[in-house]
Amino acid sequence: MSAENVAALEARGLSRLYRRGSEEIRALDGVSLQIKRGEFVSFMGPSGSGKTTLVNLLGCLDNPSSGELHLAGRAIFGSGKNLDERALTRIRRELFGYVFQNFHLVPTLTVRENVALPLAFYRKPGTEGEVERLLGLLGMAHRMNHLPGQISGGEMQRVCIARALVNRPEILLADEPTGNLDSKRSLEIGEVLQELNREAGLTIVMVTHNPSLGRLGGRMIEIRDGKAYES
Repeated sequence: MSAENVAALEARGLSRLYRRGSEEIRALDGVSLQIKRGEFVSFMGPSGSGKTTLVNLLGCLDNPSSGELHLAGRAIFGSGKNLDERALTRIRRELFGYVFQNFHLVPTLTVRENVALPLAFYRKPGTEGEVERLLGLLGMAHRMNHLPGQISGGEMQRVCIARALVNRPEILLADEPTGNLDSKRSLEIGEVLQELNREAGLTIVMVTHNPSLGRLGGRMIEIRDGKAYES
């Protein structure tokens, strides 16, 4: 199979079980799906349906109880082989960018310093000038020297997107990226993600409960009771 035909992400029967006292909770139940390079996929569904659990597994932030995960054709979990934590850390650092509902910006650092923070731990070749380029692309160049407390919620989420992209990841995982924003700013952030997908070919997996936002992606998958259903 040629490299361009290999799925960026492939789940095969992924399940995640938790225990609450003597009770066993099946948060994810045998999910199988493929996400191709350059796709923009939205996971839709009610709270507690398993959306965040699934995106955490796909992003190597959690380990499945059973099933397989393949990234670009490489087995990460399952197939008789689970990578160790050191290897998983390297994959998270090099392959993924993460955007969450909560901004997690350092309040004492400027916008520019927050975006540059991942580069202090790991820097991919060719990322010189990336902080300034991304802030310009996302319409935040004029806020570069502001502190997080001096900008709006929508602007803070743009900073988070820039921070997630500063090391040029192959896949962006966005878990309820507009959950703390009003409808106008939510749509603005959704359109930013849509443009990144169309113009840069970035693979995006987004969790949202907002149907209008979900439709901005080219593909919607409904997560319900721990199972995945193609819309």
